[in-house]
This record gives sequence, C-alpha cells and structure tokens, in this order.
Amino acid sequence: MKNQEILSLKPFLDEKAEQYNQLQFIETDPIQIPHRFSGKENIEIAGFLSAAIAWGNRRSIIKSAEKMLEWLEYSPYDFILNHSEKDLQKIQGSIHRTFNAEDLKFFIKSLKNIYLNHNGLENVFSAQKDETDTFGAIERFRRIFFEIPHPERTPKHVSSPAKGSAAKRLNMFLRWLVRKDQKNVDFGIWNSLSPAQLVCPLDVHSGRVARSLGLLERKQNDRKAVLELTQNLKLLDENDPAKYDFALFGLGVFEKF
Repeated sequence: MKNQEILSLKPFLDEKAEQYNQLQFIETDPIQIPHRFSGKENIEIAGFLSAAIAWGNRRSIIKSAEKMLEWLEYSPYDFILNHSEKDLQKIQGSIHRTFNAEDLKFFIKSLKNIYLNHNGLENVFSAQKDETDTFGAIERFRRIFFEIPHPERTPKHVSSPAKGSAAKRLNMFLRWLVRKDQKNVDFGIWNSLSPAQLVCPLDVHSGRVARSLGLLERKQNDRKAVLELTQNLKLLDENDPAKYDFALFGLGVFEKF
C-alpha cells in the first residue's frame, strides 16, 4: 500500500480511535483491573498481572485477574514486598488457562526482586533513546525477570521478541502505562519510554482489521508484522502510533469489521 493511500485512512482511523478511547469501554476490557487501584506501584503491578494472562475470552481474563488480586489481598505492592512463604502456599490450582499457581508464585517473587534490586518495573522497562520501538526494552525486562531461579514452564508466559514474538500482552501493558492523553483510559504514568516508541499491540482482531485496510501485508502476527503495522501507523501519527490500537481493536471486536 502506498503512503498516500495510507494517509487517506487518517480521518477514518482518527475518528474510530476517538470513538473507542473512552472510559465506557473499559468495563469489558482487562484495563479495568488496574483502574481499580491508586498509587503508581499498585497500578503497574495490577496492570502487569492482568496483561500477563490477557488471551482468550475477555470476561474470563477479568475474572482470572480478580482471582489473582484477591490472593494479593487487594494490596499488590504491599503483598509483593512483604509476603511470606505461608502467604504463597495459599495460592493453588489453575488461574487462567495454562497459567497456574506455580507461575503466579514465581511472578510474585520476581516482582519482589525487581522492586528491591532493580528500582521497580518502570526502570526495568526503560528504553534507550535511539530505540524506535519497545522490543529492546521488553527483551531486557525479560532477562531481569528470569534472572532468579524459576520453573521451567514459566518463561512461556513472557513473550520473547528475540524469538520473533509480537509480545502482544507486554506491548498492551506498555500502552496502558506510557500513553498520555486526556481520555483517562491509558494511565500515562511512566516516562521511561516515549509514546512515540510504542508499537501497536497485535492480536487476531487488530491484525484482521489492519490487513483488510491494507495497513499490514504480512500474514503472521509476529514481531515483523508489528513493525510493519506500526511503521504505517506512524505515517498517521509519528508521536502516538499506538492510539490506533483503539481503532483497530474497536473495529474488530465491536463492529466485526
């Protein structure tokens, strides 16, 4: 698709981004979970855990996230820093599809390591100034996240861009924490990355819509596809390409575009 043809989509996609970047839509979206909390650390931990299990039915994702936060006694930051082994023993069974109690217990321990020894989640996700996307930051985060002993099964729950993954869930989480606007859907409480460095989270819905609009030619929903899509979206808004996630996802989920 030629640049001029992509630019012709701008009025339509701007309108749809505006339409779906609204608080009334969060009640059906996992972003509603961190919206239940106040305080930077509580928001980012609740957001990270919710995003980590964000695949499949959205109602089921929200229910599973609620279960996790119940185990964290609805005080995620305090629980992460001060939990005991006895507290962790209460976490049992399946949590969300293939994500289970063993995975969550490790996530809690790793987050504690990050807050105590790496100056917190935002610092670990810091991007370098010359980086034009989030994949380097995600890969550095992933190395730190698994620097402590971990179950063999758990790394599959944290996607690796170095292995070609689109890292949809982590890129969605970064959109939540980094994007800044007046809509109060995304939080915009992190400065370790710029909104211009964000990529558009890519899933089956946004991928289908992007291909039907001619914004994406690559067939697989992988890292290369994310970069192709985001490069085209930057023609529409180089400073905030991820805002079009609202348009693509809304068109796919609510309008069956």
